[in-house]
Amino acid sequence: MKKIIRILSVFVLSILTLTACSIEGEKVNEDTTSTKSSKEAKEDITIGVSLSTLNNPFFVSVRDGIEEVAKDKNVKVVISDAQNDSAEQSNQIDDLIQQKVDLLLINPVDSQAISPAVESANTANIPVICVDRGSDSGEIVSLVASDNVEGGKMAGEYILEKLGENAKVAQLEGIPGASSTRERGEGFEKATEGKIDLVSQTANFDRSEGMNVMENMIQANPDIKAVFSQNDEMALGASEALSSKDDILIVGFDGTEDALKAVEDGTMSATVAQKPHEMGKIAMQTAVKYLNGEKVEENISSPLELITK
Repeated sequence: MKKIIRILSVFVLSILTLTACSIEGEKVNEDTTSTKSSKEAKEDITIGVSLSTLNNPFFVSVRDGIEEVAKDKNVKVVISDAQNDSAEQSNQIDDLIQQKVDLLLINPVDSQAISPAVESANTANIPVICVDRGSDSGEIVSLVASDNVEGGKMAGEYILEKLGENAKVAQLEGIPGASSTRERGEGFEKATEGKIDLVSQTANFDRSEGMNVMENMIQANPDIKAVFSQNDEMALGASEALSSKDDILIVGFDGTEDALKAVEDGTMSATVAQKPHEMGKIAMQTAVKYLNGEKVEENISSPLELITK
């Protein structure tokens, strides 16, 4: 009888030992799988990037900053060029949503027109970060941009300092509906309201349009003494139109390589310089931080500096 009891005890003990080993093995496997999945999620990141245009050197620099950080962080980026076409940009973002990218970096052509695309990304649970220009509606994680209002004020104050009050000043405006157009104009007008005779017309942030619009404006207003252009491309176009008039101040906005050279040469008077390469880097760093679960600010400012000869 005692022998039978000993045999049963050994049998039960063996079963308990095997069960415990099996449970412990399952726990290790679960932990290993969890760690592996987390690691894969962090390493296998794809970020969709939609830029308003790569015909503008400013946004080429933004792209280069994005790609620099992406390479450093081992993040895949899919970059599209909307060529300043709001409808095309919306279609490209729809494609990126279908590709199920982990996050969207969007530099809108038009802040109002981009809103439905941002809302579509929200519906698909894809976070959105805007660069240089915001979105009028839809939820975004962060806006990485210079303080456009402050930059417009800097340009206005510079012109007032050089010319005093009551001078006739032309303003070349960017794409209607773009937040940067509204904000740069707002800052400029805050600095100059009631102090200058202002005439404004859009040239859509484009160099050739800037030249054509400026030619028409100077014919209609031959007493123009200064030009504030809401970006450097339009300012460079204006400088071509005014090449025979070296007494007109031309102030741009962006700080592109061509504009800095024009300031040095004296064909432009000044530019409110952004740092587009740095802006692109900050945007991508913010995206990676967010995807890694870190807290990011809703508004992140990129630095500005007034550059004169």
